[in-house]
Amino acid sequence: MAETLLEARDLSFELGGRRLIDAVDLTVAAGEIITLIGPNGAGKTTLLKLLLGLLDPSAGRVRRRDGLRVGYLPQRLHIDPILPITVARLMTLTVRRPREAVRAALDEVDVARLIDAPVQTLSGGELQRVLLARCLLLDPDLLVLDEPVQGVDFAGEAALYELIAALRSRRGCGVLMVSHDLHLVMAATDHVVCLNHHVCCAGSARSVARDPEYVRLFGARAAEALAIYSHHHDHDHDHAGEVVPLEADGAA
Repeated sequence: MAETLLEARDLSFELGGRRLIDAVDLTVAAGEIITLIGPNGAGKTTLLKLLLGLLDPSAGRVRRRDGLRVGYLPQRLHIDPILPITVARLMTLTVRRPREAVRAALDEVDVARLIDAPVQTLSGGELQRVLLARCLLLDPDLLVLDEPVQGVDFAGEAALYELIAALRSRRGCGVLMVSHDLHLVMAATDHVVCLNHHVCCAGSARSVARDPEYVRLFGARAAEALAIYSHHHDHDHDHAGEVVPLEADGAA
């Protein structure tokens, strides 16, 4: 049985007399991907902050494994466009690592060639990969990713979700992420939690897509599309999300 990395029980949070998180139970184990979905304002980012200890709960508890190393990718990271900063410098703003380690982390997400590039010149997909590499510098047991495809086009979104699944498989880390694209993460997640201040439904992506609560929140058309969705393709995507044809079987 996989080791439990993080566990929340009966977790609640109130702000200004309003309950933003209501009696949520959640468990994340090593080697699994948990995806939080829900409408805007459902409390997804607030829940992540509670789980990370960035906010104190009004009720309930969070237990984290002793010595747990977390790589956190926030929903938004504002970088002043006039600030002269390279990718290498961004990677080491809060953690000291040798250039070889920085290059290795960037290589793991296929953007090592950008190590000396100005951050302001990066595309949306390139920036998200750099920020993901920055998480990897910590050698995390758990990746916490809040909308990791923010600012990325559709093709780039699919490529990033595939990369996250590959990192989980290669490193054996747990992944907890927020996404608004259930149809894209279906093949790259083990368990989905649909949140609207409380847990509306949870389970596999396909079972959530058929749940009446999901249908109520997102509509019958979304549920029907997800019930039949399968992500098969005859191409791949590069670091910027551009389409790259797959080589034929037996090709050099």
